[in-house]
Amino acid sequence: MKISTRGRYALRMMLDLALHDGEYTTIKSISERQEISNKYLEQIITVFSRAGFVKSTRGAQGGYKLARPAEEYTVGEILRLIEGSLVPVACMKDEPNQCPRSPQCVTLEVWKELNEAISGVVDHITLADLVERHKKKQQSLAVKN
Repeated sequence: MKISTRGRYALRMMLDLALHDGEYTTIKSISERQEISNKYLEQIITVFSRAGFVKSTRGAQGGYKLARPAEEYTVGEILRLIEGSLVPVACMKDEPNQCPRSPQCVTLEVWKELNEAISGVVDHITLADLVERHKKKQQSLAVKN
């Protein structure tokens, strides 16, 4: 499994919104802080907006903010919204598995274990967790400088 640039940028955008908890934030300001083009972020925010992950408002104080508390978003749900399924092999996309070889396929067991491991990580890390990690990293960098 490989997370696309779009998926990585989407997670960074959501983290940025979580860091500015409760404040409406413009795409332009996120773009500047995250060093991602406005156009790219506009495409991503549209997906988040349609899915109800973010709220928006117009005007001078307008922008976007999280629709729910940061604790309620997992990395997994954000990535799945943008990337689609995170399964490691295509034959696992259908439930139940439609592959005619699945009853005797030993490698399917490996892919299932890998999928469980991936889900076990991304589904247990929230945006709030990432905010805390960010703050610790910033503190660590400040001490070094």
